[in-house]
Parts: sequence; structure tokens; C-alpha cells
Amino acid sequence: MSDRFAVLPQYLLPKQALTRFAGFVASRERGWVTTEIIRRFVAKYRVNMDEALNADIASYLTFNDFFTRALKPGARPLAQADLVCPVDGAISQFGAIAHDQLIQAKGHQYSTTAMVGGDAALAAQYQNGHFATIYLSPKDYHRIHMPCDGRLSRMIYVPGDLFSVNPVTARGVPGLFARNERVVCVFESARGPFVLALVGATIVGSMATVWHGVVNPPRGKVVREWRYPASPDQPEASIFLKQGEEMGRFLLGSTVVLLFPNEPLRFNPEWAPGRAVRLGEAMANHGA
Repeated sequence: MSDRFAVLPQYLLPKQALTRFAGFVASRERGWVTTEIIRRFVAKYRVNMDEALNADIASYLTFNDFFTRALKPGARPLAQADLVCPVDGAISQFGAIAHDQLIQAKGHQYSTTAMVGGDAALAAQYQNGHFATIYLSPKDYHRIHMPCDGRLSRMIYVPGDLFSVNPVTARGVPGLFARNERVVCVFESARGPFVLALVGATIVGSMATVWHGVVNPPRGKVVREWRYPASPDQPEASIFLKQGEEMGRFLLGSTVVLLFPNEPLRFNPEWAPGRAVRLGEAMANHGA
């Protein structure tokens, strides 16, 4: 069966309604029912609860509490690298941006302008730059952390579809990551700007950041933007996060896309599409 044929049912599914329902269920305190759902989820996806800060399944009041569980201190040490992997997951694609085109999957590309919600000036900063796309499966840790030190300058909510973001869908739905709902976070670092985008998917109840809280819902039909200007007179008002600090989380799983400007960047030579990665491992270093 071709990937395009395999994803045809997704065009017909009431994805928004399914996502609202999943968010409703995952956020409710249902006692033993919640505990049983979590127990079955852990068994089905072989979730490693030994590394969770709270390994007691019965203590989680909601499924969301379990899904966004914290890890024990030291569970994800940071590598000595300029850029570390911001999540647990699997590499979808990574490498050079060809002018303004990112690789989604073999035979599929999409533009940086579409990715960031239509802002051509913002997208131009990443022309001929670098990108990485990482898929978070249900079993993975679902908090997102900083690949390097950075000061937040903008956050953009881009409404869109809610297709699944698994590898089959990535190969079967053109422009998937620029079609789905997403939260685009723009940071300034010592080496220039970078983008860390959280891409939504079917049954992803919401996405949240540490500075804003839940961004969606509400789910709108227009692009929304928040700006966080630097304040020399009030540096404490700036939102600055250090490498490895949490910046956000998915309430149910999805994908992150990172964009970096056009300067020499060497990705980890062990990286390859489909390879499993862990938060904190070396992603890339600056320089030729």
C-alpha cells in the first residue's frame, strides 16, 4: 500500500473533534479509570517509568499529568556540544536548507516561509541555513528543552490542520509540517537567531510553553503573535533560558522543527533519518 493511499482516511476524519475529545479525556480526574488507562498505555508502549521523577502510576490524577511527567535529575545529561538535542524522539530529517526548502520526506519539501506562518522576513534569516525535524512517539518524554542558551523574542501561533505526524503521514501528506497547527518560538543566541517550532497533530490536546502556559486551546483561524522585546533597562524582564532548560511541552505527542541561519554547522556524524535520539545528546557544533 502506498503512503499516500494509507493516509487518505485522515482527510475524512473529524480531526478537530477527535482532538478536542482527546484533550477533554486526558485532562479529567477519573480515579481508577485514569490509573487503568495509564497502566495499559505504559504496557503497550513500553514506557520506562524507572527514569520518571514519579514512578507511581496510581499517583497521577490525570493522563496529562502522566504524559508530561518529569524525569529524575541526571536522567538526561547534557553533552559538550554547541547544540544539544531538545527532545527524546526519532530523527525525521535534518541537514541543509536548499534556498528556502526543507526536506519533509523523500519526494516532499516545504518552505521556511510556510513553516513560520507566512512571515517572509523571518524566513529569510534561515535561507540556505540548516534544519532538524524530530518526531516524538507516544512512549517518549514529552517536554521540550533548549538546544542552547537563548533569549525569547517572538512566539507565533499558526492555525492549521491536525494530521498525524508519524513517518507514514510525513511521506504521504505534502507540506505536512507547514499545514498542521504549530507554535513557532524565535530565540536570539550568541550565534544569531534560531527557531524552535512545536507542531501539533491529531489528538494533541494542546501545546504549552513555560513562559505562556497553554497556547492552544483556544484554537483560532488567524495567526496570533506575541513579542518579547529586549529590555536593557529591565534585563530581568527578558525571557532567557539556558541550554537544557525546559521551554515547553506537548499534551500528547508530536514533532519539533528547528531552524538555524546560514553559517557553518556540523551535525552529529552519528545522526541519520529514523535514528532514535535522546534529550541532551550532541546535535551539532558550529564551524566548518
